[in-house]
Amino acid sequence: MNLLEKEDWIIEKAVSLEQASAEEVISCAIEAFPNITFACSFGAEDVVLVDMIQRVSPTTDIFYLDTDFHFQETYETRDRLMAKYNLEFVRVSPLITPEEQAAQHGDSLWTIDPNQCCGIRKVEPLTRILSQYDAWITGIRRDQAPTRANAKKVEYDTKFGLVKFNPIAGWTNEDVWQYIRAHDIIYNPLHDRNYPSIGCHYCTREVLPGEDPRAGRWAGNEKTECGLHK
Repeated sequence: MNLLEKEDWIIEKAVSLEQASAEEVISCAIEAFPNITFACSFGAEDVVLVDMIQRVSPTTDIFYLDTDFHFQETYETRDRLMAKYNLEFVRVSPLITPEEQAAQHGDSLWTIDPNQCCGIRKVEPLTRILSQYDAWITGIRRDQAPTRANAKKVEYDTKFGLVKFNPIAGWTNEDVWQYIRAHDIIYNPLHDRNYPSIGCHYCTREVLPGEDPRAGRWAGNEKTECGLHK
């Protein structure tokens, strides 16, 4: 379909799929765009979607951005999911190693300029991998942050120039955990230690009682998003 047809299709599907189940959104996405991928961060939302995609279309590509700075628990969650579903995640790495980054930009860039660090270790690799696809699936939810409150289940991603599907956009945190419990899904054990949102270990801390669920990300900084989502 040309761009105008695609825009009309997105508008129509955003309305018609609003009350659809997450599995129905995934099925529609894969049927309409066989050249599609899922971006997995191994957080609670994403392990739910790994399970759903394995049920709907086990051959669909699933990738993760290996920043080299993930928690050990995150890598272990990846390995456990690979073993359970007999799948291979596509590993996407930054163009430079942590050592090269330190040599070029100084030690601990994440404390000096976290946006630049995310740009190097997340945004550029994501841009590179998404250029190979026509559409992508994400685990964002509207109630995660004000910046995601208007996310539609189907939308055009102007930043990366492809169609974006958010199957669980309308889910609550309890919906996510209800699915995990009901289906005995493998999840990152950091969630049990007050880490509701998990990023790189340098920029993520546990959330204290009464804090916003994303307060542990880039604590003490105005930054609230890594740049992957508008």
